[in-house]
Order: sequence, then C-alpha cells, then structure tokens
Amino acid sequence: MSAAMNGQAVNRQFWRYVLPTVAAMLVSGLYQVVDGIFIGRYIGADGLAAINVAWPIAGVLYGLGMMVGVGAGALSSLSRGEGKLARARAQLGNGLVLMVLVAIAGTGLLWLSGEWALSIQNAEGAVLAYARDYVQVLLIAAPVALGSLAMPFMLRNDGAPRLATWLIVIGAVTNIVLDWVFIVELGWGLTGAAIATALAQLLVTLLGVAYFFSSWAETRLTTADLKLRPYDAWRSCTIGFSSLLMYGYYSVVVALHNGLFLHYGDATVVGAYAIVSYLLAVYLMFAEGVATGAQPLISYHFGAGQIALMKRYIRLMLMVAVGSGVVALVLVNLAATPIIHVFNNTDLALIGATEHGLRLHLLALYLDGFIFCVGVIFQSFGASGKATGISLANMGIQLPFLFLLPPWLGLDGVWLALPISNIVLSAVAAALLWREWKRFSQR
Repeated sequence: MSAAMNGQAVNRQFWRYVLPTVAAMLVSGLYQVVDGIFIGRYIGADGLAAINVAWPIAGVLYGLGMMVGVGAGALSSLSRGEGKLARARAQLGNGLVLMVLVAIAGTGLLWLSGEWALSIQNAEGAVLAYARDYVQVLLIAAPVALGSLAMPFMLRNDGAPRLATWLIVIGAVTNIVLDWVFIVELGWGLTGAAIATALAQLLVTLLGVAYFFSSWAETRLTTADLKLRPYDAWRSCTIGFSSLLMYGYYSVVVALHNGLFLHYGDATVVGAYAIVSYLLAVYLMFAEGVATGAQPLISYHFGAGQIALMKRYIRLMLMVAVGSGVVALVLVNLAATPIIHVFNNTDLALIGATEHGLRLHLLALYLDGFIFCVGVIFQSFGASGKATGISLANMGIQLPFLFLLPPWLGLDGVWLALPISNIVLSAVAAALLWREWKRFSQR
C-alpha cells in the first residue's frame, strides 16, 4: 500500500476491501434472518417471540467471538503495517488459542445463567418452551458460534477479504439447506433451527482455521504459533472489548424490549419486534461490513504513519455507511407490507403490529450505522478506551429511555426508545470523532 495514492486508487482499494466484507456480513446475517423466515412461516408468532427471547444469550457468544476476531485481527494488521511479520503470526496464533479459552469460559457462564436470562424476560408457555429448545443446542455449540464470528475478521486482516466472503457464503447456504430439512421436512421446530445454524457455523470455523495453516495465508501459521501470550491476549481483548460490549448492549436491550413488550402487550408484539429486528439487522450488517472492511486499511495506514490516507478511508466509510442507512429507511417505509410478508403473510395481528413498530423503531436507522463506524474508527488505531466508551454510552443512554417512555406512552414508548437514544448518542460520538480529527490534522 503506497502513501502516494490518487483518488481513484483509494476508491478502488476501499471497495476491494469493503464490497467482499459487506457481502460477507449480509450473508452472515442470513444465519439469523433465514431462521426467522422459516420460523415465522412454519411456527408463527410464538416461534418468532421465542427466538427473540433466546437471542440475548446468543448475543453474548457472538460478542465474545467478535472481541477475539476484531482484537486479534487489528493487532495483526497493525504489526503487518509496521513490517513485523513474525509478530503478526504470533498475534494470530494467540487469537486462535484465546478463542478456544473464551469459548469454554463463555459456555460455562451461560450454562449457569441461561434459565435466569429467559425468565427475566417474562417468557412463559409456548414461548418459553421454544426458547429453551433453542438455547440448549446453542450452548452445546458455543465454541463454533465464536469461531464463525472470529474467523472472517481474521481472514480479512490477513489480506483475504474475498476468501472471507466465500467462507461465509458456504456457511449461509449450508444453514439455509439445513433449515429446510430440519424445520420443514423433519418438523424439529426451533431445535432444528439451532442445529442447522450450529452445523453451518462448525463448517465456517473449520475452514477458517484450515486457511491459516495453508499456503494461501499471507500470515501462515504453524503449531509453534499456537501459544497463549498474556500480553497479546490482553491487548486483543482490550481492542475488541467494545465489540463485546456492543453485543452485550444489544443483548441487554433486546431482553428489556422483550420483557416490556410482554408486559404491555403479548407474544404477537414480541414476534413483531423480532421481524423489525431482522430488518434492522440487515442494515446493521451492511454498515458493519463497510466499517470492518475499511478497518484493516485504516489500521495499516495509521501503523505506517500515513495519516492523510487513513483520513480519506474514514471519510469514505462514513459516507457509504450513513448514506445507505438513509436509503434503507426510505425503502423500508415505502415497502413495509411486502417485506413483512416474507416472514408471515397470514397472521393479520402480527402483520399490523410489525408495520406499526417498523415505522417507529427504525425512525433513526442511519444513526445506528454512524455510531458503529465511530467505534470501529477508534478500534482501528488502538484507541480502545474511546471505542469502549462509545459502547458503554450506547447502553447507558438507551436504558433510561426504556424505563421512562413506556409508562408514559405504553407500547409506543418501547418502540421509540431506540431512535431517541440514537439521536443523543450520535451527538456525543460526533463530538469525540471531531476532536480526534482535529488532533490528527495537527500532525
């Protein structure tokens, strides 16, 4: 990567990393969205509500995978930018070992707290039974859930964004086929959905690990690299911790929404919230793809001291991520009904509740992308404290709105807590980014 790149070269390099990453993230999002489509069509509102009640537990596992993948990947990319290739290999090998250890610890913690996590969301009856079925499989398969999240980030930071995309495509196609077999053909319900996802994630994890020991890898590993290095493990967790907090925040917020929707409404409203969340996830996957695709470029040029190039990639990242959110908001509002029909076209109560929630909950959709991008910007050059602070603020700002608005506005208050808090947090994130931007301008 040269410091003397013109505008066209910068754009080409940006899209070379971002397009495969966006495709990978969107395909990765299909793991959950496809589950939701099959469950909505073949089980109904109770099934959708159940998988939403189970999601906070899954979110913790996915966050752990993101923490390891983003942290180890960013460290390795920084070392490669500094020309320290042996160091980069050691950091990737450390990331693989750390992934296994974190998976074991996370599984044990969730085994102890899983039932409590379901009960505090006010789940009962069929919703609780379905959610238990899903969680039982999820916890058994926790190591591959982490691996399937971590591997693509590590591959992208190794200079193989297209291969990372194909890896996720293979997993997603596997998940779709197995969903059909287990849910539709065999009638295994949410247990089938969980098994299908776990098997697809296992395939992604195995192929990702195999890549790093192959001749295709730029940072090719040997068994000697598979050592836990406490300092690198600490730095990986520190850099990636904001990603864990982000998923932890989503888990807490989803759990609170579920509990409040069941308090002020019923399982149908939670099912509607599940569909709205799938639509939100599609945009977030796109925005995350843009941000994480640009992250290796930002990290590399920061490590190489090429600040002007780094800033150009940051501008492109924000323009694409936030602009796409504005476009998505318009499209979702114009085509709400046909989009909802993909998940369920027979339950009129579910469709009506989803249309209402969609227009309120996604009111400030594009700001979700902006907030995530700012966190990734700080992660990219190792400013883990600021990235973590944004994630903590994300949770701290939304929670008061979730407690204050529902007693006043009822169900509408639950729907509106997210967009209102996003407006507030975006102002804080923009101020932090502007201060950092001016600091770099002085270099």
